[in-house]
Amino acid sequence: MTTIVTTDLIGVTRGRSFPTDELESYQQAGVGWVPANSALTPQDRVAENNPWGSCGDLRLIPDMNTRVQVPNGPDANAPGLDFIHADICETDGQPWAACPRTMLRNEIQRYRDELGLEVTAAFEHEFNLGYKAPDNAHHAFSLSAQHHAASFGGWLLSALKAAGVEPEMFLPEYGKAQYEVTCRPTQGVAAADRAVNVREITREIARQMGLDISFSPKLEADGVSNGVHLHISLQDPAGNAVMYDAQSSNGLSEKGRQWAAGVLKFLPALCAFSAPTPISYLRLKPHHWSASYANLGQRNREASLRICPTITIGGKSPARQYNLEFRPLDATASPHLSMAAVLIAGRLGLQQKLTLDSSSDEDPESMSDEQRQARHILALPDTLEDALASLRNNPQLLDQLPPLLMDAYFALKAEELKSTEKLTPAELCDLYARLY
Repeated sequence: MTTIVTTDLIGVTRGRSFPTDELESYQQAGVGWVPANSALTPQDRVAENNPWGSCGDLRLIPDMNTRVQVPNGPDANAPGLDFIHADICETDGQPWAACPRTMLRNEIQRYRDELGLEVTAAFEHEFNLGYKAPDNAHHAFSLSAQHHAASFGGWLLSALKAAGVEPEMFLPEYGKAQYEVTCRPTQGVAAADRAVNVREITREIARQMGLDISFSPKLEADGVSNGVHLHISLQDPAGNAVMYDAQSSNGLSEKGRQWAAGVLKFLPALCAFSAPTPISYLRLKPHHWSASYANLGQRNREASLRICPTITIGGKSPARQYNLEFRPLDATASPHLSMAAVLIAGRLGLQQKLTLDSSSDEDPESMSDEQRQARHILALPDTLEDALASLRNNPQLLDQLPPLLMDAYFALKAEELKSTEKLTPAELCDLYARLY
């Protein structure tokens, strides 16, 4: 069985399946799809005020270069994974205005056409594995935690490698039953496709092994959070690093500073995409090793935008390693939509030649309001409602976003907020642990 899939506005991968030996007949025209599917909330409710209601038809057109095949796993009786990423198109084959994958592709093309730049990116994922088991309590980052999940980690890395995801590491993290998986960066839309592949393959290996798994930002209101870290670097057509300048004190070039300034300027509004659920804001708090202010920091894991370390051991080139890490992101977000939004903000910074002011390794929480204002360091939203309001009140960013997609997005987020407004933090944690 083969499935043609799309990953929607809330980061859920959905699709339609058929016998694998009939794949050739679906390559050009794809499979049918329904517009209102893009108005589904994480609770699988169709938002009442979505743009389509019961009307309309679409097609999922497979991108055959993205096929993922994992023939086997720990359960010898389980069917292998076989799916292909798709673009959502009109029935005449024209791109559909609310497809997040198309939105990302269009933005990457704008980088080429308007800036002469290529985009390279990678997503890192944290998750909780077997967290309901009473014996799953090991020291943070320890060999015992690694060994406890060694069978899972072995199967996972093997499956990711078979799928062409280029895994780098599987490691225990700080939280109880918390692990992280990292993969090599790649160019363009493939980076977001790869993020989806990591999530779905990780879930499948856990399912076959009978292990509870969750990518939710919080499993306990006072517990350690799960984040997704998006690493981005830019290159010119010859492949030279654009963000790096060896003469700069922190290695960040003038274009790198302009790009970072754009992301930080629009960051409160970007949170509506990168931290898109009520539970996301239990994570974006001071001293949670996530982010709570729009600031740039060097090697600072509390900064929203982090300059990652480079090494020169063995003659390695800092320029080739140099990248910025976007941290106020979690797995309730669509990889394609959130990556596109961050790139739009960075592009606006480059085009407007913005000045980078909000750069500090000092903890913004320890600063006075006056000190933060002097450095143009903004607080991130406290709630999803606040993030959505920031987005609505930011016409400069909204003008860059497809109106149809935004109509659907605002509708489904309003529905999601309505359905969760009476839940306590503990109840939110329980709900989203199951949903993601």
